[in-house]
Amino acid sequence: MPDPRIIPVVLSGGSGTRLWPVSREKHPKQLQPLLGGESLLQNTLRRLEGLPLGAPIVVSNQEYRFITAEQLRQLGLPQWALLLEPSGRNTAPALTAAALYATRDGADPVLLATPADHHVRNVDAFRGAVLRGLPEAEAGAVVTFGIVPDRPETGYGYIETRVGAGDTAHGAPMDLLGFREKPDVATAQTYVAGGRHFWNSGIFMLRASVWLKAIGHFAPEILAACRRAVQAAQDDGDFVRLDAAAFAVSPADSIDYAVMEKLPAAMDLGIPSRVVPLDVGWSDVGAWDALWQAIDRDSDDNAVKGDVWLEDSHGNLVIAEHGLVACIGCEDMVVVETADAVLIAPKARTQEVKTIVGRLKAAGRNEADLHRKVHRPWGWYDSIDNGERFQVKRIVVRPGATLSLQMHHHRAEHWVVVRGTAKVTRGAETLLLGENESTYIPLGVTHRLENPGQIPLEIIEVQSGSYLGEDDIVRFEDNYGRKQ
Repeated sequence: MPDPRIIPVVLSGGSGTRLWPVSREKHPKQLQPLLGGESLLQNTLRRLEGLPLGAPIVVSNQEYRFITAEQLRQLGLPQWALLLEPSGRNTAPALTAAALYATRDGADPVLLATPADHHVRNVDAFRGAVLRGLPEAEAGAVVTFGIVPDRPETGYGYIETRVGAGDTAHGAPMDLLGFREKPDVATAQTYVAGGRHFWNSGIFMLRASVWLKAIGHFAPEILAACRRAVQAAQDDGDFVRLDAAAFAVSPADSIDYAVMEKLPAAMDLGIPSRVVPLDVGWSDVGAWDALWQAIDRDSDDNAVKGDVWLEDSHGNLVIAEHGLVACIGCEDMVVVETADAVLIAPKARTQEVKTIVGRLKAAGRNEADLHRKVHRPWGWYDSIDNGERFQVKRIVVRPGATLSLQMHHHRAEHWVVVRGTAKVTRGAETLLLGENESTYIPLGVTHRLENPGQIPLEIIEVQSGSYLGEDDIVRFEDNYGRKQ
């Protein structure tokens, strides 16, 4: 295998809610299997297979660190680094931290910076474009990947190049003249007709030292803060925790605004700006209408996932995650059903989902942040039902995993083993329970649940008490470094 020439930097820290109710603030779209059996994050790393890669660096939010680490493990990667942002500071600090981490041992790799939540239909063409841009990046250029537009889109920023697309049918790199803001319809039509403008994909390739030189020139305060955050970072099992106090000092800015839009005019820096065209069936999956365009559709232009039945319906996106969804006479609609929420909207108005999410957050509704199914480092739980003074959960524990040694002030718990074997600590006792066996955890008693077996452990937990919130946990021991 050739020596690694590219380090992927996957930017996975966003908490976008434009794909609510599937995407939630603490379980965002990049972690969702929107376009198949694997998540968008996993798809992003899969499409890089076959390239001369080193261990990827994933930059993520600490809120969903455990599910991110689990998805990386599922890919079977021999090595990877998961950098945790203690607070969201946008993509420029994220890439800066990754570049500093990649150069900590004196190396200067080529970084391929890509969002974790994009979709590419033609994976082979994408890999070919990366290889065409690699010599430019190795020689010190900043390579931007520009999407060949198939329509006059007003929702994307554009990249202007010196050479027309008609002269670069083979996809050779060309000079970048500048970034252009999202245009009106007339300007977008001119861009597409002229053949010199491409959509800004947000995917970049450059040496780590080149990025550090550029960010140090245009935004030295970002570089200084990130340097301190990386120098004081703590290794924590699967994670590299950037120093919270240092990182918080960094201004929040995007890669585009902090550097890329300024770079073509900064001739004194001596950093060439190049564009490699991408004609690969790309989508940023930025809203439900974009997902409809990315998914295969039937003869009536409907895109469906799950148990969906349609009658006299055309041009719809219908997703059923939990139960049966039936549509009659629907035209150009989005219908998304999850275990605890349903969205129904005209396809043309799905960008307004963020308004609903904002109202839910203002009202203190959990549906804005979390799914009914919540991932934990040891597995997951699903809140099946709840009412006054009771809550019922389905809990699944991975083989070999252990919950914290804990106690509750306000609730008691009943556990029934549905599948697998449970090792239970209850006060001074240790119990081994098989299928159809149960135990009772009285209020105030120290307890722990473990899965000593080779298959997932599944239990039904019935909580009862005066307060059932997740913050009623006193942890005495925890394998995952959690304090509450």
